Amino acid sequence: MTGLRPGAVLFSCSMNAVRSPLAEGLARQMFGRDIYFASAGVREGEADPFVQAVAAEVGVDISRHRPHTFEDLEDSSFDLIVTLSPEAHHKALEFTRTLACDVVYWPTQDPTAVEGSRERKLEAYREMRDTLSRRIKALLAEKER
Repeated sequence: MTGLRPGAVLFSCSMNAVRSPLAEGLARQMFGRDIYFASAGVREGEADPFVQAVAAEVGVDISRHRPHTFEDLEDSSFDLIVTLSPEAHHKALEFTRTLACDVVYWPTQDPTAVEGSRERKLEAYREMRDTLSRRIKALLAEKER
């Protein structure tokens, strides 16, 4: 990727229910006036109350987010697609075959796979949130427009 800050970024994961909508919300909170953000999944999942809770803890409201797929996107003119699962990465590479768009892969643990108490699950979601937040800042804060 070049040293310029992208004007439009798409975050993608498997079902657009946990990782990618959270990344979109975090990025909007940090850089919303400067960059257009969206998210999509390979398949359409179900809204997840745990991700909504950990987003709200840091002032990000994703309660109105409805999971959707690449095919549902109204616009495909992104400068950068950040993929958060192997399945999403393959889909993004296929999606951008004829587009001038960078694709980066951030392997991101799916917290829905964690079993145990409510608090243990929330810890996994918080860890994912904090990791995404750090990576988004590192990727976009130092780039120039």
